This record gives sequence, C-alpha cells and structure tokens, in this order.
Amino acid sequence: MSRAAEPQPTRPPETDLARMLATLEVEARAGEYVFVTAVQPERLPRALALATIEEAEGLTCVLRREDADAHGLSYDFVAAWLSLSVHSALQAVGLTAAVSQVLAERGIACNVLAGFHHDHLLVPSERRDEALAALHSLRRANPAGGD
Repeated sequence: MSRAAEPQPTRPPETDLARMLATLEVEARAGEYVFVTAVQPERLPRALALATIEEAEGLTCVLRREDADAHGLSYDFVAAWLSLSVHSALQAVGLTAAVSQVLAERGIACNVLAGFHHDHLLVPSERRDEALAALHSLRRANPAGGD
C-alpha cells in the first residue's frame, strides 16, 4: 500500500512590508463582481457567494454580477476583483495601507477582503487597468526583495 505524498513545506507567510511590496504580484479575476445585501439572508443565493459578511444590518454577499442579475438582486457598485499573490501573514502590518494609499492617490475606490492566503481588492470595474498599473508601481518602488 502506498502512502499519500506529504505536502511540501511552504514558505511561511510574509511579515516584512518591504519584501511584500518588492515581490507583489496582482492577478485580476475575469468578470465583474457586486455587493448585495438583505435583511432576510434566505433571499440571497448564498451558495453562489464568493465572500460573505454578517453584519447587524443583514448579510452581505459578494457575487458575480451575472449571478446577481439572474436572481434579480440590486447593487450599485460594479467591481473588478484583484488578488495580491503575496502570502502575507494575517498579523503583517502595512500592506493594506500601502495598496490603499497608492489607489487613493489616484482616486480609485478600494474594498479589501482578507483571506487566509491572500488579500483581495474590489475596485471599480471601469478603473481595473488603472488600479493594476498603480499596484504594479509599488513593486517598482520597492525593488529590494530578493530571496
């Protein structure tokens, strides 16, 4: 009987801001995404939600725009979904501030979702390419990040 291969050790999550910025890669998911909410959560297609947040005012779900449209859900912000491929530690300091600042300097709204492995940014879909360029500028501004 053969044993399943054990997972290869991975690098620990990064905590050094300069290194995170120097190695920052940004991936854009295809499509458009929207925030929807309902006081009665059973009205939302939770199985289609890519992210959920439970608040006192109701459940918020991030859905693909076409899924929200198919379910007749209203929304007012249409976003592009950008993922930061640096594996930042949850206790790391400064990454969210750095990406928010570079986007704010260009007047680009940014809604941040933190996952265990990566941070995700929802920016106005019509400013997707401008946001990508702004985020890539962080890497050029922080070149010292070798292994």
